[in-house]
Amino acid sequence: MYNTIKYINCYYPNNILTNEDIANQFPDLKIKELTRLTGVHKRYISGKGETSVDMGVSAAEILLTKNSIDRNSIDFIIFCSAGGDFITPASACIIQNRLGLPSNCGAFDFNQGCTGYIYGLSIADGLIQSNNAKNVLLITSEAITKTIHPDDSSNRAIFGDAATATLVSKNNNGSDNKFIFGTDGSKFDKIIIKHGRERYPLPEYAEQDSLDNYGNAQNDSKFYMDGAEVFNFSVNKAPELVNSLLVQNNITIDDINYFIFHQANQIILETLGKKLKIPKDKLIIDISETGNTVSSTIPIALSNAIRSGKIKRGNRIILAGFGVGFSWGGTILDL
Repeated sequence: MYNTIKYINCYYPNNILTNEDIANQFPDLKIKELTRLTGVHKRYISGKGETSVDMGVSAAEILLTKNSIDRNSIDFIIFCSAGGDFITPASACIIQNRLGLPSNCGAFDFNQGCTGYIYGLSIADGLIQSNNAKNVLLITSEAITKTIHPDDSSNRAIFGDAATATLVSKNNNGSDNKFIFGTDGSKFDKIIIKHGRERYPLPEYAEQDSLDNYGNAQNDSKFYMDGAEVFNFSVNKAPELVNSLLVQNNITIDDINYFIFHQANQIILETLGKKLKIPKDKLIIDISETGNTVSSTIPIALSNAIRSGKIKRGNRIILAGFGVGFSWGGTILDL
């Protein structure tokens, strides 16, 4: 990535769902074992009527106000989310108005799930390198819990809601680190919300509950994830991605200060660390307090590590996402 991540800010809803809350609702659930595997102890839940757009606006408002950024300096808004207020118009247009940004600010949405932040950084970097922007506001926002069946104990234990805002700004002396992307669309249905769009519109395809192989309630208008398929994909594809990034830049793991993967769950992250032989002090695991927030996991982990002083300017970091699609993407970030 050539240009600079100047600021990152995060927003979390007010509602908190703890593991104790989940255990009370599902007394037969082996919550201790689930906690060990997922690494999640609590997650934030968007309020009734609070949308991914609302959360994205809140994250961006914090960033702009806290850092005294001139709103007229923002040239583009990129909004990454599986949600949104309406099918059309693009949510980024609504966000531009609510933030009071200038009318010469470009705005568009995209939906890329767990790899979304990497895609967003690449798009922002490209807009700046092509001289179409100097400052790009990248927002990730997921109200994923609204799509999870209330009786789906497994996914309720893993996922949480959150939004982030990142300001990517022009840097004339940046590092020429490329991005790597990939897709295996044959596995599109392994993480899916099937009903509700043109292929299977509602109410023509009405909701009908069923139980999956693990006893979790499902229907095709709610979020579905094939956990075994996702695990196998993640622990095989992410190491390939990291090795490709290292080869592309003619470096080794020793040259990287920190690794930030999509924070899918504890067991996937630990498995990646072992497969790649990453020293434990270089592997960022930041899922305990927020859960899997989809496109927001990488910026949350990056923001928290910078804010705590763990990651410092001058560090070299691998960012790698993988998930919905199936898709994957990564880059090397020189702070």
